[in-house]
Amino acid sequence: MTTTEPTRNPDDYCYRHPKRQSFVMCQRCLRTICGECQTPGPVGVICPECMKEQRKNRTPVQKRAERRWRGSGAVAVSGGRSRVVPWIAGITAIVYLLQMVDQYALGGSLGIQSWLAFYAPYLYPDLTGTFQPWRLLTVALVHGGIWHVGLNMLSLWMIGRILEPVVGSARFLALYVLSALGGSVAVALLSFTTPVVGASGAVFGLLGALLVIGRRLGGNITGILVLLGINLVIGFLPGFNVSWQAHVGGLVTGLVVGLVLSRTGGRGRRGLQTALLGLVLVGLVALLAVPPLLNPVFG
Repeated sequence: MTTTEPTRNPDDYCYRHPKRQSFVMCQRCLRTICGECQTPGPVGVICPECMKEQRKNRTPVQKRAERRWRGSGAVAVSGGRSRVVPWIAGITAIVYLLQMVDQYALGGSLGIQSWLAFYAPYLYPDLTGTFQPWRLLTVALVHGGIWHVGLNMLSLWMIGRILEPVVGSARFLALYVLSALGGSVAVALLSFTTPVVGASGAVFGLLGALLVIGRRLGGNITGILVLLGINLVIGFLPGFNVSWQAHVGGLVTGLVVGLVLSRTGGRGRRGLQTALLGLVLVGLVALLAVPPLLNPVFG
């Protein structure tokens, strides 16, 4: 006796909904689950039972972080995914590759670095006859060499994969952008005529925010303090072509933003949080009015 109907394989059906065919397996128990039963994990998806077990085994710090940032019904922080970090790293890497092509294949004819690097006088038309405000942020996209971009992106990846799932993608992006801006503003205030490249200000901002948020959640921040101290000291050592001004500006901005995020993490305080982050932005832009008062080149 023959039949044209294929043999039903139970492994191709959701274990919780036997009538729903699926070919996706839980990354932990390897059982097949349908779309309704899937919760995104770091790699692949997780079934409801494994997610329940994962939440049960959270550390006290993870529990506090989830209550503060995600709410009681959200995915555990340990299972969160970084969405913004890969985009930032990818765009920065592409810009660096374009820099290399421009420099070594086109002889610098495109002028990518010269158009994107930060140079404070280009913010003041009365001084240079030009106004190029995009440099305040695009400085984080251009770098001075493979080690420079490599270390910055490695730091972004390591810190961002911890921080973004805790605060959320939108807040993380706001933190990164504000920190980059803070680094540029500090350079304009403290080293007005120095051209600067690199995402170091933004990375130091991430470190500052992680320091504040980690302490707020009761985590061990000793390692962060050691890393932060080493990197700050390197910026002041002779022989290192490093803009300590951008590091300090990004760090201070990150500390402020981290404080705002940690104190306004509840769902009912999102309006206040947005207003305070907007105030940080306005404050940084307002500081750009100070260099004309401090630098004799404006005389």
